[in-house]
Amino acid sequence: MKLQQLRYVWEVTRHNLNVSATAQSLYTSQPGISKQIRLLEDELGVEIFARSGKHLTRVTPAGQAIVELAGQVLRLAENIKQVAQEHSDERRGSLSIATTHTQARYALPPVIGEFTKKYPEVALHMQQGTPKQIAQMVSDGQADFAICTESLELFNDLILLPCYRWNRCVLVPRGHPLAEGELTLERLAEQPLVTYVFGFTGRSQLDDAFRAKGLSPNVVLTAADADVIKTYVRLGLGVGIVAHMAVDPGLDDDLVVLEAGHLFESSVTKIGIRRGTFMRGYMYDFVKGFADHLDRELVDAALAAGPRHEHGLFKEIELPIR
Repeated sequence: MKLQQLRYVWEVTRHNLNVSATAQSLYTSQPGISKQIRLLEDELGVEIFARSGKHLTRVTPAGQAIVELAGQVLRLAENIKQVAQEHSDERRGSLSIATTHTQARYALPPVIGEFTKKYPEVALHMQQGTPKQIAQMVSDGQADFAICTESLELFNDLILLPCYRWNRCVLVPRGHPLAEGELTLERLAEQPLVTYVFGFTGRSQLDDAFRAKGLSPNVVLTAADADVIKTYVRLGLGVGIVAHMAVDPGLDDDLVVLEAGHLFESSVTKIGIRRGTFMRGYMYDFVKGFADHLDRELVDAALAAGPRHEHGLFKEIELPIR
């Protein structure tokens, strides 16, 4: 059994059993991958993939267990490389962050600015996607950290570190009726709303608040990008509901910002780290730069805790509000 064979099995599964696409991503040949997978199956005495002719059709039950273990082996092999790198040159390496547009646009720039000054030889990679895609990237080892609000809890192999609380605000053009008087959910429900796509940026708390009052919000447009939401508010399409951090006092001074913390439960942005990840020194520094209460000792304690038991470590911590 060779490490390369396990990598081929893992990557073929990640590429939806498309051997050709896998070969392209690994810069190797399709026949070479097929041959090595066959050799591994012969050695193990089981089929990892079911086939129809030359095409892989599904992962067999035995194959599912093998693929999962192959992923663990590959991650451990990567940890060995990281250990060696940490001891040979602790200020050089790479860091991959998977996050949403809101975090990338509004929360991360100052953190990344300081980080790159301190670690100019660390290659920083940022990937964006839906919260579920982001969590999957870290679970699969394609990224080191997931930073978002939704969906991380769906992945049991991720350690979740709470970073800060945030709430929403309502955006309306100047002269809009909502700009006068008390802002209530009942008044909001009467308006066409422009807000986040479900599964993005605390959207579930918004829906829960209306549902608890027996109200059905009239959502006329959804987007993953707060800047897009603001654009359509300016066009008069509806009333915007966005994360408060997404409002720029200078660029958005043409809009009226209405505080909505009394209407919606606050949301918590978290960092998700795959269990078993070897944390290099600069990775600890990045986490603390993003959330000052997450020092090395607390992060290590969370990584050492059992699945979902890390939550108890943060009960007494009052998270900052943004």
